[in-house]
Amino acid sequence: MRIVIGGASGFLGGPLIAHLRDQGHQVTRLVRSGSPGDESSSWDPATGRIDQVLIDRADAVVNLSGAPVAHWPWTDSYRGKIHDSRVSCTLTLSEAIAAAPKPPVFISASGMSYYGSDRGAEELTEQSTRGDGFLADVTHDWENATNPASDSGARVCKVRTSLVLHKDGGTLKTLLPIYKLGLGGKLSSGDQYFSVISRNDWIRGITFLLDNESTSGPFNFANPNPATNAEFTRRLGKALKRTTFMRVPGFAMKAALGPLAGELLGSLRIIPAHLETEGFGFAEPDLASAIAAALR
Repeated sequence: MRIVIGGASGFLGGPLIAHLRDQGHQVTRLVRSGSPGDESSSWDPATGRIDQVLIDRADAVVNLSGAPVAHWPWTDSYRGKIHDSRVSCTLTLSEAIAAAPKPPVFISASGMSYYGSDRGAEELTEQSTRGDGFLADVTHDWENATNPASDSGARVCKVRTSLVLHKDGGTLKTLLPIYKLGLGGKLSSGDQYFSVISRNDWIRGITFLLDNESTSGPFNFANPNPATNAEFTRRLGKALKRTTFMRVPGFAMKAALGPLAGELLGSLRIIPAHLETEGFGFAEPDLASAIAAALR
C-alpha cells in the first residue's frame, strides 16, 4: 500500500512507520519543517496546504498529529493549541481525501477523552455517550473534522486511544524512574479505572484497520481487561521488583497540576468492543502482559 502519515515523528508514529515498511508498504511522512525527501512531503495544516497529488495516489492516510496534552500549565493559548493542532491537521487531510478521485482510507487519531474524564465504573464502548469537559469537547471537534472524508465515501476509522504503554515514551517513561527508586504509588484512592494498551497492540491495531476493508467508525484502543490505578501500580511494582507503598494525595495533584489532575484522577473503563467484534486479537490482553511487553 501507499500510505501517508501525519504526526509521524512521535512516540507512536516512528515505530508504526518502521513496522509498515517492514511489511513492504511505501510510507510517506508529512513534515512541517526541514527539506522534504523521497520519503517525506511538506505540508502546512494551519493554512490547509498539502500536496494533493500525493493524497490522490495514496491508498491510506493515517493522522497522528496534535500538540501534547501532558503539558503544564494549560494556559488559554495552550488550550487553543491543543484544539487547533488536532482539528486543523485532521481537516486538512480530510478535505484532501474528499478531493481525491478515489478517496483513500482515513485512519484518524482520537482519544478516550471523548468519554470525558470520570465515568466511574461504567463500561465505555464505542456506543457510549460523549462525555463533558475541555478534552471531551476537543475530541468531539477532532472527530467531526473527518466528516468531509466520510461524506465523500472514504472509509474512515477514528481511533480513541487510551494510555499507550512502552518504556520509550508516554506515561510509562515518566513513571519508570520514580518506580525504580521505590517511590511509586497509587494516585489518590487508586480505585479509578486506568485504561491502557501496549504499544505493540496499538501498532497491530492500526495495521488491522488498514488491512480490513470492512472496518469503519470509532474504535476504542484499550486493553480488553481494564484495571484500576491501584492494580496498575501493584503490577508495575511487581514487574520492577520494587515496593509501591507510596500514595499521591488527590489534593496535592490538583495543587501541582490544576485541571490536568482531573484527567489522571478520573476513571475511564474503556472496552474495545468494536475491535473485538471485527475479529482483532490482542497480543497483550491483560495488564500483566501489557506491562511485560512495554518493559522489554
